[in-house]
Amino acid sequence: MSSISTNAKQQHCEHQNVSITHLEQQSHFLPFEDGALHVRSILAPEQVRADMPVVLLLHGAMSNGKVFYSDSGKGLGCYLARNGMAVYVMDTFGRGQSEPSLNRHNNPQQESVICQQLPLVHRWILQHHPEAKGVHWCAHSWGGVLMASSLVRMTDIAPRVLSLVCFGSKRTIKTQSLKKYLMVDLLWNRIAPRLARKHGYFDARHWRLGMDNESQASLLETIDWVAGPWIGHQDGFDYSEAAKRCTWPPAWFFAGARDTVLGNPRDVQDMMAECQLTQAKFTLLAKANGHSADYGHGDMLTSPLAISDHFPVLKDWWLELNAAANHSN
Repeated sequence: MSSISTNAKQQHCEHQNVSITHLEQQSHFLPFEDGALHVRSILAPEQVRADMPVVLLLHGAMSNGKVFYSDSGKGLGCYLARNGMAVYVMDTFGRGQSEPSLNRHNNPQQESVICQQLPLVHRWILQHHPEAKGVHWCAHSWGGVLMASSLVRMTDIAPRVLSLVCFGSKRTIKTQSLKKYLMVDLLWNRIAPRLARKHGYFDARHWRLGMDNESQASLLETIDWVAGPWIGHQDGFDYSEAAKRCTWPPAWFFAGARDTVLGNPRDVQDMMAECQLTQAKFTLLAKANGHSADYGHGDMLTSPLAISDHFPVLKDWWLELNAAANHSN
């Protein structure tokens, strides 16, 4: 099945395939507003089957989809594809290879991801996999908040989301330390907004503070949500209240023992409690729990150790869930 129609430049880009060690990586550009959303598909054609899991991966703030894959075949996305799964990695509007890049006139709000971008990509994936019961959602850091928010709000797509997996995801940061003060209270809450007002967006790449830049709107909205209630900025939608009525899919939250600020294990568990995820799995990636390392915020996805550590157990869990879904009515 072909991708949604694109302009001439996007059509040319969409068919630039990158095949490394039996993986086929392809960039797709889905028309969105005045540009396009970039979605990277990663497949091992000789292994993928119709009954295998289909996975959507979403990055966090100051990041893009590259946190999940590389052209050389590294990362969670490539690992899952080598094990027969159909993997899709999205760049939110303005980040990664999505077009155009953030600028003064391209200032997307986070509820654009929640209400428009995630549903668009989710439906597009299902069009390419009509035999699939649904899609498994997985996110890093703030991407987990956006995915959870979309599940709470977009009740029409929620039934086709088979699971939710979050790495280092938290909605609030309650931990207190000097490191937290410097990273969050000073840099993120005070300095970043001033720089965003000056340039029209926060140029995190210039300051070597992240993989990608952050729009002024999403920066300010993130600051509000981290410190305050889970309320929509555009229409006052009460996500926290709606979460109590949400029929959640099976969920698994990972936290790193060395992730003391951006995904502090206590803050991760607070998010699980706010979402009423009483039956969800929680794993602390720590040597004390038998893991290969005390993982931090980023290396829980990028460390070579993860391939033989927690990636296999997540893969097996998804295979079990997918098998159960395929055998249900």
